[in-house]
Amino acid sequence: MQLSIIILNYNVRYFLEQCILSVQEALSGIDSEIIVIDNNSSDDSCLMIEERFPDVKLIRNSENFGFPKGNNIGVANAQGKYICILNPDTVVAEDTFSKVLAFAERQTNLGIVGCKLIDGTGKFLPESKRGVPTPWVAFTKIFGLYKIFPKWNLFNQYYAQHISENETGKVDILVGAFMFMQRDLYFELKGFDEDCFMYADDIDLSYRALLKQKDNYYFHETTVLHYKGESTVKDEKYMKRFQEAMTFFYQKHFRKSLFFSVFIKIGILFFSFVKMFQGKTKDKDLPESYVLYSSDMKLYEKLSSILKNKVVIFDFKKEKMVNSSLISKGKRVEIILDNQHISFRNCIKIIETLKEKSITFKIFPKNANFIIGSNSRNDRGQTIKIE
Repeated sequence: MQLSIIILNYNVRYFLEQCILSVQEALSGIDSEIIVIDNNSSDDSCLMIEERFPDVKLIRNSENFGFPKGNNIGVANAQGKYICILNPDTVVAEDTFSKVLAFAERQTNLGIVGCKLIDGTGKFLPESKRGVPTPWVAFTKIFGLYKIFPKWNLFNQYYAQHISENETGKVDILVGAFMFMQRDLYFELKGFDEDCFMYADDIDLSYRALLKQKDNYYFHETTVLHYKGESTVKDEKYMKRFQEAMTFFYQKHFRKSLFFSVFIKIGILFFSFVKMFQGKTKDKDLPESYVLYSSDMKLYEKLSSILKNKVVIFDFKKEKMVNSSLISKGKRVEIILDNQHISFRNCIKIIETLKEKSITFKIFPKNANFIIGSNSRNDRGQTIKIE
């Protein structure tokens, strides 16, 4: 078998359904399998998998074992030469895995491959590529020096700014939302460290691949949508675990000193505060209008009823470009992408191309009964049922 997709789920039933739909499309023609590990979700994630995706290998954990152990359980059951650790709140393009597989096969000293990630509003996620967060690199991040001197190697290592978001190259650290590697390497590294419940595990695994003299890569030729804020609610528990995770990484890999300990403590508290502040959901104004990208008049009529006649339909079969009058600059518009008529790849491309503060996006996944999306990388996403 060529590839095993490992998806660890915890209470994100609708995002998981959309993720699997996109993964199935992307695995067409590839000898592959999908493994979902459920960390004792309280929603109906497992029931949905059993009813909708009987070919998916489902592993039910009796409790929430955390990110490292959950993924380790999944990989232990995988058969592929390659594995991809994939978040459930992601959407992949139809050619994502074929492109990454081809790239991986060309490498002679492959470590871990990550790809270009954007959030639900189309903005590039800079954590798609990072450097090792040494004390100095952490310092440049905390005080924003990487923004002031983006071209200076001394200051720009946190987000690996030596390569652009549209350039493939070697990087140190990749993000756990999408990590592609040979299964044998995963076992050689002994998988994710289960002493870390979550948050520093991807940094640690990437760093241990570097210690094995492997080459980690950021691959820009495919873009994956990562809603990001959906997987974790950023509350007081989040802050505590974030502190524990960063302390875990520094104690494991760096020599300790009094100055180092004090600096890291301040840095961890600062980061935790910022993360927690960012995670607070803010009330957002509702869209003034909706633009449905579809050729389905029945769907248009249903949405018009649900959304109180604020919907305008844009038919890709008849028009090549969006009429500018449909999206007035400054007005709050939500674009709904009908996956029955628009591929996941084109959905991602549209979101990335039309990104603007006043525009939000939802996807109506093929053969689903809901539209789904996220208006902020720090918020829970939004789901609207279409009966």
